[in-house]
Amino acid sequence: MIRKLIGKVFRRPGKQKVLHAKHLGIRREMLHSNALKVCDKLQDAGFDAYIVGGAVRDLLLGKQPKDFDVATSATPEQVRHVFHRSRIIGRRFRIVHVPFYDRDGEEVIEVTTFRGASDAPTDEAGRILRDNVYGSIEEDAARRDFTVNALYYDPNAEQILDFHHGVDDIEAKRLVMIGDPVQRYREDPVRMLRAVRLASKLGLTIAPATRKPMAELADLLENIPSARIFDEMMKLLLSGKAWACMKALRDEKLHKHVLPLLDRLLSRPESSAFLQKALETTDARLAEDKPVSAGFLFAALLWQEVELRWKKNEAAGEHAMPALVNAMNQVEAQVEKKLSIPNRYSAAMKEIWLLQPRFEQRTGMRAHRMLEQARFRAGYDFLVLRAECGLADKALADWWTQFQYCDADTRSAMIAGLGKAAAGAADKKRRRKPRRKPSGDAAGGGEQGGSAA
Repeated sequence: MIRKLIGKVFRRPGKQKVLHAKHLGIRREMLHSNALKVCDKLQDAGFDAYIVGGAVRDLLLGKQPKDFDVATSATPEQVRHVFHRSRIIGRRFRIVHVPFYDRDGEEVIEVTTFRGASDAPTDEAGRILRDNVYGSIEEDAARRDFTVNALYYDPNAEQILDFHHGVDDIEAKRLVMIGDPVQRYREDPVRMLRAVRLASKLGLTIAPATRKPMAELADLLENIPSARIFDEMMKLLLSGKAWACMKALRDEKLHKHVLPLLDRLLSRPESSAFLQKALETTDARLAEDKPVSAGFLFAALLWQEVELRWKKNEAAGEHAMPALVNAMNQVEAQVEKKLSIPNRYSAAMKEIWLLQPRFEQRTGMRAHRMLEQARFRAGYDFLVLRAECGLADKALADWWTQFQYCDADTRSAMIAGLGKAAAGAADKKRRRKPRRKPSGDAAGGGEQGGSAA
């Protein structure tokens, strides 16, 4: 009965393929040791356990996975019994976090129980509210989102179980939804954002049937809590292909329900170039395993809109700093409707913005005090980014590059040089001041003119 139901509901079920992982270039030693330990212990306890999803997909694509998830026949409580330090989290989807500790800190392997095919409670739009019904591995594979994510690797047998032609789709570089895309998007509209991210990140083409419903179902994203939308936005920005993700988000018309400002940002050449530079710099840092600041990312993403409103506020008669603060608050309030940026990130974002006009104030002790600011480095990097895109004075960025690394005497000379330059500019301005135009009589050579001669 279950098999018939799966066959009706889900497209391309096919027969389970058992593939030799070594023939596909995957060997046990390529996987993370902690993920292997989780599989080994669960199998030793009598349960089925597989490394599943993104890790298997990435290895087949020749990429190094960053996350290793495990799927098992054990219930969360049974997993908790095998790993005493583990913790069960989630209400909508109950999963188990199994922690491992080393000198680098804590690492978590996420363990999920095979999901069943029974109907889960949904809201009026079809979105699944809770899904804690457990079942077989076949049912679990049918419940996954894309075929490339429904691959199960058994590290002991060194076999891959493929239920939905995921390996074929990886070889064809296509992203295919398992089942009816309309129903699957209704169950979880965030899958539309995930499709954009995976296609951009992995260089896959979204299959026509998977892509087609996005335009008509994009409004379903309005139903998703803003905190969850933020999590997905972070995954887009930290995908390593952030610029491609942003363009694809707009191309698929999904941005209107996530970041409506993206239309204006990408339609203006200067703001588009700035955003592209910021996101490609982020991608490069991620490729080099360097840390990335979420506050800096959102500062770059929203700066052009802040600057635009700042200028409007100044034109309306507001002083510079109050005008900037008001602009920041206006943009944040607009974004907050769709995207709930946590305070720890929004605080860093606003500090970076507030430092920008202060970089121009370098006389006296101001430059020294700037170096002491907690966010100086982030603010400076942001200034350099603006200068590289022609949105800030390059000479100003170069001055700060030299000032922060030179010795005390050179710093004093640099500040003194600013005073001399300012005095020289003022003196030049005075010398260029035009004389008052003589009266008509004097100009015409009358009595006053002759007397003056």
